[in-house]
Amino acid sequence: MNIVLRELRANLKSLIIWCVSMALLIYAGMVKYSGIAAVGQSANELFNQLPEAMKSILGMNSLDLTSISGYYGMFFLYFMLLGSTFAVMLGAIIISKEERDKTADFLLVKPISRSKVITAKLIATLINLAVFNIITLLASFFFVAMFNKGVPINDQIINLMIALFILEVLFASIGAGISVFTTNTKKATSLATTLLLTMFLLSAAIDIYDKISFFKYLTPFKYFQTAQVMRGSFDTFFLFLSAFILITCIALTYTTFQKRDIHI
Repeated sequence: MNIVLRELRANLKSLIIWCVSMALLIYAGMVKYSGIAAVGQSANELFNQLPEAMKSILGMNSLDLTSISGYYGMFFLYFMLLGSTFAVMLGAIIISKEERDKTADFLLVKPISRSKVITAKLIATLINLAVFNIITLLASFFFVAMFNKGVPINDQIINLMIALFILEVLFASIGAGISVFTTNTKKATSLATTLLLTMFLLSAAIDIYDKISFFKYLTPFKYFQTAQVMRGSFDTFFLFLSAFILITCIALTYTTFQKRDIHI
């Protein structure tokens, strides 16, 4: 428990910054929605004139941007990118930072196994992600309600937040799996964020080029389709695939860290 509290205190400043950033993103997005809603259907006609590639990158496909649910759904793409970046960096740093900060000797001389150290750090990571998602959820409820003139969309928001949390946990495990292979925190975060951005660009490329759709299994950004998730429908295959990747990365983290030489 002491390690969990230590990690929570160490990551508190970063968590606050990320939470505030997400809340500001939601607010800024809903302010823009008020202008789009005032224009009406002509806004959709304008967006439909954009190239397919541009609409795919901006997350505008198959969504009615004049409705608050469709507009909020478009922002789910940015929520995924921002939340996944936070998660993968958190996972990459939380283990490797002990050697960066020269605290590995203090931590590992305690009468506690390396497995328990990993477990405590992963619990702290999970708590950070849960707080981040709760703040995102509450900010969404508040700002959407502020600008919504129609039927509440709280159920759709909750469905999207569930998908976002699964995605974040998945990327946090990937970041943790990467971190145990390097003693350099900067290298770990660089590799993790590079992998994330590659997956994000791949998901955009799949939307543009149907012929490479078989690559969708390689990018978690394609595991949760916005329109489908908002209806409360999750693809069972991709849920199992997410669980498989998660378990594999966590197992890799435990086994590799057990054998790794710690540089003090």
